[in-house]
Amino acid sequence: MTKTVTYVEMTDPGRLVPGVPVPGLALVAIERELSLVPDLMARIGAPYQWRSAHRGPREWQAWFAEHPGRTCRLLTLADEPAGVVCYDLHPGGDVQIRTFGLLPEFTGRGLGGHALTLAIREGWNLVPDVRRVWLHTSSADNPNALPNYHRRGFRTFRTEDGDGD
Repeated sequence: MTKTVTYVEMTDPGRLVPGVPVPGLALVAIERELSLVPDLMARIGAPYQWRSAHRGPREWQAWFAEHPGRTCRLLTLADEPAGVVCYDLHPGGDVQIRTFGLLPEFTGRGLGGHALTLAIREGWNLVPDVRRVWLHTSSADNPNALPNYHRRGFRTFRTEDGDGD
């Protein structure tokens, strides 16, 4: 089945429109190699058939190795894992939000806007001289994803048919 992949970007941190704050929701730095990241990404991606839902240990090793600057953060609610954000740092001050998602038991609870706000702010602060934060989403992802990205201030810069992950 063909999916529509939508690429969105934010080229100025002043364009961020914060979501409604959620007390107790935080973004915490973690080591990317921890088994927690693959487990969370598999659980987050399972409802949407993300490749991460089916990767084995070798595939995870390759995923982390493909981008040496890949950085991950844990979304927590009251210190309980609620989701994950992974970033890829690209030349020229580009920060890609490679993965953003909430665990299924945390979706539909009004957390997405603030979780994305935290993820975007972190993206702007990962390295000096960030010129843009961007990501892609697929029509097979959570139906609230793209509207949330647009509400936070991202603008679409490309769409294509593909198999987004």
